[in-house]
Parts: sequence; structure tokens; C-alpha cells
Amino acid sequence: MSNVSRIAVSSLRKLISDGHLQPGEKLGEVQVAEMLGVSRTPIRLAFRTLEQEGLLEKAGKQGFVVREFSREDVICGLEIRGVLEGLAARRMAEAGLSDEARAALQQCLDDGDALFAQQPPSADDVQRWSEINARFHAIIVQGASSRAIADAIARNSHLPFASSDSIIIDTDHLDKEFRKLHLAHLQHQMVFQALVQGESARVEMLMREHAYIGLRYGGLFGLPDALK
Repeated sequence: MSNVSRIAVSSLRKLISDGHLQPGEKLGEVQVAEMLGVSRTPIRLAFRTLEQEGLLEKAGKQGFVVREFSREDVICGLEIRGVLEGLAARRMAEAGLSDEARAALQQCLDDGDALFAQQPPSADDVQRWSEINARFHAIIVQGASSRAIADAIARNSHLPFASSDSIIIDTDHLDKEFRKLHLAHLQHQMVFQALVQGESARVEMLMREHAYIGLRYGGLFGLPDALK
């Protein structure tokens, strides 16, 4: 996906979470492209991504509509992801961290350290974090060696804001958002520590808590509620 498409996805997520795009509202490629000041191609790709995330639904052959969901639906989806990813991490710790998985996770942490050492943050840095975050979570899911867990997480990721990659970013408060992402990075470091030490119960609880960072942690940094 191009950087323009990623920005379009992030912008539309924010507009939906803020309530600027209401449930049932029809969205057309031309309309949204003009609103975001981009061409229709990245909007087309953004629509497909947001459909997979459960935020949009097809409206026949005439584009998409914003899916109806409640804050409770989002919280439930996050709880399910936390349970499933916690289970994956626990199994990974119980089996013992392989050299390959350890090196891959360490690379994610090193990349994150380098990213957060830079100042001031930019929108491109948010996209870089998204890629690092996706790699970290994928390694843990794969490390569980369970198709059942991986399939369950994939199905749950189709619920609104339930995916670990469904990051809502307020570009008007980028410094504060970056502090929140830095906290997510620190949680990754704690998860890695627990995996290395084989602390299965601890790593399971850490992953469960980590699932809530996108929705419930904004207030710690003076950010508005992620969902209206």
C-alpha cells in the first residue's frame, strides 16, 4: 500500500471514530478523494482496507456506507483480541522462545528505539511505527504455532477497531499521539522480557492490557476520547 493510501486510511479512521462520518452515511470515491485532496486510486484501496477492518460496508455497486457499531462493540472486540493474543504469547513462552523469533522481536524493538529517538515526530513516523507494530504482533501470533488462534485473530480483526493495526491518530496533536505510541513500544519491551524469561502468566496479562492502548490510554496524555 502506498503512503498516500495509508494516510487516507488513517484519516478516514479518525473521521469515523470522531463521528464526522456517521453510521449509514454513503461514501463515494470522488467525494472522499476531493475531501482528502488525493486521487481516486488511494481512496479505492483505503475503502477496501476499511471494509476488511469492519468500518465500511458495500452499498451495492454504488460505493460504501459507514458501518454501524457502538463503543461497547469496539471494547468487546479489543477484549477478544487481548485474550487471543495473550493466549498466543503464553503458548510462545511455554514452548520457549526460538532463536529466530527472539532475533525478529529484538529487531522490532531496535527499530522502535531508533524511531522514538528522533524528534520532532512526523506523520511518516506514525506509518513507520504501524509497520513495526504489525511485525511485532505477527511474530507473536506465528510463535503460538496454532492455526486455531491465528484464524480466530484474523476473524476478530474484521470487527471495528479490533485489529492491532487499526491505529487512530489525531494529527492535530501529533506530539501527544507519539507519546502514546512510545508507551505501546515500552509495553512491547515488557512483553519481550517476559517471553525471554519464560514468564507465561505475566506475558499473557501484558498482551491483554496492551490491546487497550489505542482506546483507553489517550487521556493519560491529554488526548480527546478515541471514540465519540
